Amino acid sequence: MSLDRAGLALGAGGVVGGLFAALLVTVGSGFDPFPMLIGFIVGAVITAMAVVAIGGPVWLLCHALDRRGPWSAVSVGALAGFALFLGGQTYGFGIFAMPPGDAPGLLYRWISAIATSLVLALVSALIGWTMWRVAYRRLG
Repeated sequence: MSLDRAGLALGAGGVVGGLFAALLVTVGSGFDPFPMLIGFIVGAVITAMAVVAIGGPVWLLCHALDRRGPWSAVSVGALAGFALFLGGQTYGFGIFAMPPGDAPGLLYRWISAIATSLVLALVSALIGWTMWRVAYRRLG
Protein backbone atom coordinates (compact mmCIF):
# COMPACT_ATOMS: atom_id res chain seq x y z
CA MET A 1 0.00 0.00 0.00
CA SER A 2 1.32 3.42 -0.96
CA LEU A 3 -0.09 6.85 -1.64
CA ASP A 4 -0.20 6.30 -5.40
CA ARG A 5 -2.01 2.98 -4.87
CA ALA A 6 -4.50 4.75 -2.61
CA GLY A 7 -5.22 7.20 -5.42
CA LEU A 8 -5.64 4.38 -7.93
CA ALA A 9 -7.93 2.56 -5.50
CA LEU A 10 -10.03 5.69 -5.05
CA GLY A 11 -10.32 5.98 -8.82
CA ALA A 12 -11.29 2.32 -9.14
CA GLY A 13 -13.95 2.70 -6.45
CA GLY A 14 -15.27 5.76 -8.26
CA VAL A 15 -15.48 3.78 -11.50
CA VAL A 16 -17.52 1.03 -9.83
CA GLY A 17 -19.87 3.63 -8.34
CA GLY A 18 -20.11 5.41 -11.68
CA LEU A 19 -20.95 2.18 -13.49
CA PHE A 20 -23.69 1.46 -10.97
CA ALA A 21 -25.10 4.97 -11.42
CA ALA A 22 -25.00 4.58 -15.21
CA LEU A 23 -26.84 1.27 -14.85
CA LEU A 24 -29.53 2.95 -12.76
CA VAL A 25 -29.88 5.73 -15.35
CA THR A 26 -30.23 3.12 -18.09
CA VAL A 27 -32.91 1.25 -16.15
CA GLY A 28 -34.77 4.48 -15.45
CA SER A 29 -34.64 6.13 -18.85
CA GLY A 30 -33.57 3.54 -21.39
CA PHE A 31 -30.37 3.18 -23.35
CA ASP A 32 -29.30 6.73 -24.15
CA PRO A 33 -25.53 7.36 -24.18
CA PHE A 34 -25.51 11.00 -23.03
CA PRO A 35 -27.56 10.53 -19.82
CA MET A 36 -25.57 7.35 -19.13
CA LEU A 37 -22.32 9.30 -19.43
CA ILE A 38 -23.60 12.05 -17.13
CA GLY A 39 -24.80 9.41 -14.66
CA PHE A 40 -21.41 7.73 -14.76
CA ILE A 41 -19.50 10.97 -14.14
CA VAL A 42 -21.77 12.16 -11.35
CA GLY A 43 -21.85 8.69 -9.77
CA ALA A 44 -18.06 8.36 -9.91
CA VAL A 45 -17.48 11.77 -8.33
CA ILE A 46 -20.06 11.28 -5.57
CA THR A 47 -18.75 7.78 -4.86
CA ALA A 48 -15.19 9.05 -4.53
CA MET A 49 -16.29 11.85 -2.21
CA ALA A 50 -18.31 9.46 -0.04
CA VAL A 51 -15.40 7.01 0.14
CA VAL A 52 -13.04 9.75 1.31
CA ALA A 53 -15.51 11.27 3.79
CA ILE A 54 -17.05 8.12 5.25
CA GLY A 55 -14.92 5.12 4.37
CA GLY A 56 -11.57 6.86 4.82
CA PRO A 57 -11.74 7.42 8.59
CA VAL A 58 -13.12 3.93 9.16
CA TRP A 59 -10.36 2.40 7.03
CA LEU A 60 -7.75 4.38 8.97
CA LEU A 61 -9.14 2.81 12.14
CA CYS A 62 -8.89 -0.63 10.51
CA HIS A 63 -5.28 0.14 9.62
CA ALA A 64 -4.53 1.07 13.23
CA LEU A 65 -6.11 -2.22 14.38
CA ASP A 66 -4.12 -4.16 11.73
CA ARG A 67 -7.29 -5.21 9.91
CA ARG A 68 -6.32 -4.74 6.27
CA GLY A 69 -7.64 -7.86 4.56
CA PRO A 70 -10.34 -8.23 1.94
CA TRP A 71 -13.01 -9.12 4.48
CA SER A 72 -12.30 -5.93 6.38
CA ALA A 73 -12.62 -3.91 3.18
CA VAL A 74 -15.88 -5.63 2.27
CA SER A 75 -17.22 -5.15 5.80
CA VAL A 76 -16.27 -1.47 5.92
CA GLY A 77 -17.87 -0.89 2.53
CA ALA A 78 -21.05 -2.78 3.36
CA LEU A 79 -21.55 -1.28 6.82
CA ALA A 80 -20.73 2.27 5.74
CA GLY A 81 -22.99 2.00 2.69
CA PHE A 82 -25.82 0.48 4.70
CA ALA A 83 -25.65 3.14 7.41
CA LEU A 84 -25.35 5.99 4.92
CA PHE A 85 -28.35 4.95 2.85
CA LEU A 86 -30.49 3.92 5.82
CA GLY A 87 -29.88 7.24 7.55
CA GLY A 88 -30.63 9.11 4.35
CA GLN A 89 -34.01 7.43 3.93
CA THR A 90 -35.19 7.60 7.54
CA TYR A 91 -34.70 11.28 8.33
CA GLY A 92 -31.33 10.64 9.94
CA PHE A 93 -32.51 7.52 11.81
CA GLY A 94 -35.48 9.53 13.12
CA ILE A 95 -33.39 12.40 14.50
CA PHE A 96 -34.70 15.03 12.09
CA ALA A 97 -38.32 16.12 11.74
CA MET A 98 -40.33 14.34 9.11
CA PRO A 99 -43.29 15.69 7.17
CA PRO A 100 -46.63 15.13 8.99
CA GLY A 101 -47.96 12.91 6.20
CA ASP A 102 -45.22 10.33 6.72
CA ALA A 103 -46.20 9.32 10.26
CA PRO A 104 -48.82 6.67 9.30
CA GLY A 105 -46.43 4.94 6.91
CA LEU A 106 -43.36 5.09 9.14
CA LEU A 107 -43.10 1.32 9.62
CA TYR A 108 -43.26 0.76 5.86
CA ARG A 109 -40.70 3.49 5.29
CA TRP A 110 -38.28 1.71 7.64
CA ILE A 111 -38.89 -1.69 6.04
CA SER A 112 -38.36 -0.23 2.57
CA ALA A 113 -35.29 1.70 3.73
CA ILE A 114 -33.71 -1.43 5.22
CA ALA A 115 -34.37 -3.47 2.08
CA THR A 116 -33.04 -0.74 -0.21
CA SER A 117 -30.02 -0.17 2.02
CA LEU A 118 -29.18 -3.88 1.95
CA VAL A 119 -29.04 -3.80 -1.84
CA LEU A 120 -26.86 -0.70 -1.80
CA ALA A 121 -24.68 -2.27 0.90
CA LEU A 122 -23.84 -5.01 -1.61
CA VAL A 123 -22.71 -2.39 -4.11
CA SER A 124 -20.72 -0.63 -1.38
CA ALA A 125 -19.11 -3.96 -0.43
CA LEU A 126 -18.09 -4.45 -4.08
CA ILE A 127 -16.59 -0.96 -4.09
CA GLY A 128 -14.66 -1.76 -0.88
CA TRP A 129 -13.35 -5.03 -2.32
CA THR A 130 -12.35 -3.38 -5.60
CA MET A 131 -10.49 -0.64 -3.79
CA TRP A 132 -8.73 -3.17 -1.55
CA ARG A 133 -7.75 -5.26 -4.58
CA VAL A 134 -6.22 -2.26 -6.35
CA ALA A 135 -4.50 -0.82 -3.27
CA TYR A 136 -3.04 -4.07 -1.93
CA ARG A 137 -2.25 -6.06 -5.06
CA ARG A 138 1.14 -7.70 -5.10
CA LEU A 139 3.67 -6.45 -7.59
CA GLY A 140 4.53 -9.21 -10.05
